[in-house]
Amino acid sequence: MKFTRKASAVWKGSGKEGKGSLTTGSKVLDNTQYSFHTRFEDGEKGTNPEELVGAAHAGCFAMQLSFLLNEENFTATTLDVDATVLFEDGAITKISLNLEGDVPEIDAEQFQQIAHKAKDVCPISKLLDTEIELKVTLKNS
Repeated sequence: MKFTRKASAVWKGSGKEGKGSLTTGSKVLDNTQYSFHTRFEDGEKGTNPEELVGAAHAGCFAMQLSFLLNEENFTATTLDVDATVLFEDGAITKISLNLEGDVPEIDAEQFQQIAHKAKDVCPISKLLDTEIELKVTLKNS
């Protein structure tokens, strides 16, 4: 399978005082605001590159895990993934993925193994040059 996706950014003004907008090809983000304040401070409405990386990583990992579970004849009821992106001294130095899964009939050890494989083969994980930490919790209903 081969495909492309597009996104664009527009920035106006200085690094600290300027403002920008992000648009994705799907228009899910459509002139979505971002700025120095939304990136390095809190309180202003808008997004930032780090939270978008976190969302992309959490989404990619959850989908990859679902595929790997299916290969082992399991179907998740829910895979809830939080991604925390750590920015230090001009670099993303760590991403912590926190997974809580509800997967009927799987044991905790097998779920751990499949989750760690998903972390390693997830396309976004492979793209990132940083430490990726994974915490796995299995809750079966």
